[in-house]
Amino acid sequence: MIVRSLAVLIFAVGAAVLFAALVFLGRAPGLPATVRHLHEMKSRTTPPSAVSDFTMADFAALPHQLPFADRLALEARGARMAGWVQRIVLSGDGDLHLELVENQRHRGERDTAYVVAEVTPPWRDAAPGWSYESLLVAFRPNRGGRVAWEAGPRRVRLTGWLMLDHPYDKPISQWLLERGAPRRTGWELHPVTRIELWDDAASAWRELRR
Repeated sequence: MIVRSLAVLIFAVGAAVLFAALVFLGRAPGLPATVRHLHEMKSRTTPPSAVSDFTMADFAALPHQLPFADRLALEARGARMAGWVQRIVLSGDGDLHLELVENQRHRGERDTAYVVAEVTPPWRDAAPGWSYESLLVAFRPNRGGRVAWEAGPRRVRLTGWLMLDHPYDKPISQWLLERGAPRRTGWELHPVTRIELWDDAASAWRELRR
């Protein structure tokens, strides 16, 4: 009896772990189409064939409440944005969460509104140049390392896929833009597929090798 109960318990735990893994991978039966779609977008492993330069205003102008077909059309586009990484965080799902800001924040100044960019595990695996530690050194973010970088953040340019990770409108007041640190939009660069650093000496962008 004890052996049978133990076997049932082990089976139940194994089934629960398997189901949780399938949910995390976006492949569990019965998941809504939107959840499966979001996972597919986050899991892209090829770079966009063409990209458009975006400013923060361009990101802010992207609609949130839109038909699914229109969302698909936008998410089929590649985008590129230059700025500075205000903060870098290693998320629980393995993504490197970057807060990309349009204007450099100097020591002692407040955080500012940002666009989210995510460096996903498929793009970081077997890529020493894109590890958390390597990107800390490359970006010199305002926050994310143990101490602030003496030289301040380095100018970067990130390329990736447009993706709507948070499909809601969130009006941003002028007060927040000036004094807070709001996420500017639900649209992201996700995943990031190319990283460039500004070379002051050459006055040119240099790709950061993976």
